[in-house]
Amino acid sequence: MSSILEQTVETYGIDNWGAGYFGANRKGNLVVISPDNETIQADVKEIIDDLQKRGVSTPVLLRFPQLLFGQIRRLQTAFKKSIKEFEYEGGHLCVYPMKVNQNRAVIEEYLREGSRFNFGLEAGSKAELYAALGLEQSKDSLLVLNGFKDRDFIRLAFSGASAGKNVVIVVEKMSELTHTLDLITEVTKENPDANLPMIGVRVKLYSKGSGKWEKSGGEAAKFGLTTTEILEVIRQLNEAGRIDMLKLLHFHIGSQLTDIKRIKNAMKEAARTYAKIRQMGVPVEYLDVGGGMAVDYDGSRTSFESSANYNAREFANDVIYVIKTVCDDENVPHPTIIQESGRYLSAYHAILVTNIQDEIETVVEDITPMTIDPDDPQVVKELADLRETINAKNYREYYHDALEHREELFTMFNLGLITLVDKGKGEVLFWDVCEKADGYAQMKKYVSEEFDDLRKLLCAKYLANFSVFRSMPDNWALEQLFPIIPIHKLNKKPTEYATLCDITCDSDGIVDKFVDLHDVKPVLELHKLTKNEPYYIAMMLVGAYQEVMGNNHNLFGVPHEAHIYIGEDGPIIKKVIYGATLADSISQVRFDAEQLHDTFRRAILARIKDGKLSTKEGNDLIEYYQDQAESYTYLAHNPSK
Repeated sequence: MSSILEQTVETYGIDNWGAGYFGANRKGNLVVISPDNETIQADVKEIIDDLQKRGVSTPVLLRFPQLLFGQIRRLQTAFKKSIKEFEYEGGHLCVYPMKVNQNRAVIEEYLREGSRFNFGLEAGSKAELYAALGLEQSKDSLLVLNGFKDRDFIRLAFSGASAGKNVVIVVEKMSELTHTLDLITEVTKENPDANLPMIGVRVKLYSKGSGKWEKSGGEAAKFGLTTTEILEVIRQLNEAGRIDMLKLLHFHIGSQLTDIKRIKNAMKEAARTYAKIRQMGVPVEYLDVGGGMAVDYDGSRTSFESSANYNAREFANDVIYVIKTVCDDENVPHPTIIQESGRYLSAYHAILVTNIQDEIETVVEDITPMTIDPDDPQVVKELADLRETINAKNYREYYHDALEHREELFTMFNLGLITLVDKGKGEVLFWDVCEKADGYAQMKKYVSEEFDDLRKLLCAKYLANFSVFRSMPDNWALEQLFPIIPIHKLNKKPTEYATLCDITCDSDGIVDKFVDLHDVKPVLELHKLTKNEPYYIAMMLVGAYQEVMGNNHNLFGVPHEAHIYIGEDGPIIKKVIYGATLADSISQVRFDAEQLHDTFRRAILARIKDGKLSTKEGNDLIEYYQDQAESYTYLAHNPSK
């Protein structure tokens, strides 16, 4: 690997956050590495070029199911080794929370690999349960039902049990137990030998998680039963003669748990609760430790909210050791541990690739050659003098002088003392001084905060052909960081500092915080745009939550999607799913394309009748409008910069 390529890989932190799945080849292209053999790689730039030839333009979501398989195996292996090391007598299972990514392809690929280890599903709504009941799971896997439930939801769960699935209804509030007991009576009256679902209870722990979602745990949490409510559940089940159905204890302290210490505290509390319930003669077999296993998005391995200070093996070791210690202390059987680590399993497998459409000019540039005339205002002459005489010794003083002169320039313009041409000259000169001052400042060992702020002002704004709200909603809503990297030119030093603007008509549609090993970067190192040459970037690790949480801001629909197999002879595009058309997107807000066509047609025909348009012009307009209904909602490529 060349020195420039090594430096660029380090700049983007690929080895830190990539988990061994991503790298760069000698061509300078981003590659996706097979979890089974690191020598087998898929060149992302070649994939995009191939898709372009097939008429599939960016933005496009690339799915790599093998990375999903890799994460499943890593999780299963971590717990298998920990169970052996600590001589744990219980088992380990995983249920994938469908809310993390409900896409059919993701769920089916997960089940294809996960079924080897009896991994199952978790559903939190009637719609998710309905979908889950129509999917094939291994006979020993679980279907865990979380979330608030009405009678219909619970009745659907009973249907799943009748179909032979190992359904667990997790009681979130007391009314759910009432519905469940009523349905048990109703079903067994018709068929005393009916296959019934298992029952679980969700415990509201005192312990809290860490990171952005820590409020989802603790005493004020939205979900979970208090101690007295759990005791009431046990009493009612005993009274109904159904205590044997209570098989699972569940808790959840938050998503993206960054600090392993918080996890250990919660495990102790939950394990103690399990042990005490078990000592009451309740045949609980499963301890569901919930989700929350974090993804190290920035690669720092810290408790920062976009990172995690542990890996899968460390997580497994702490979970197994803590639960075993408590159970041995209380002299109760070791439970089978259930995990709901959807983010960890699915984040890595999806990449959004898009093109940079253009650069948005924010710093005033001299469009035509500028000369300083003797009759120019004094403030313009002084700015010109600053530009010509600034150097490494006086740059800080001159920068402050330029700020004062700019204020004077605006004041004089507002008072009508200078012309628009004078104001334009002054603005160009001011930004020239700023760029020179920034250049000198960045050469210093320590850069002061004011010049860090100046760097943000001077940085380029690259217009990226995507919607933050559709494809990276957590970045907008929660300031979640995602690694962003060019998919090519990695063997060339990036010379531009840039932020990203999306194509929505919203000032919030920007990305101006980027992953860094030691901090959060306000700018991203990118390459200078070249005329008539496309420039592609990838938003990495977007496989968890981003698709299902994406919204229809400005009616930008789902992007194209391609499923990629990493083969020994190169990447294989196994499937292409075309993204939303204009007709698809408007239908989401209940417009009917045919009705719109009819209204537009009548307007054109009226113009033809009035002689405002020729028949040919009118027919061409009608045809063009109708054809646009099947066009992509994103921009056509324009590598003009």
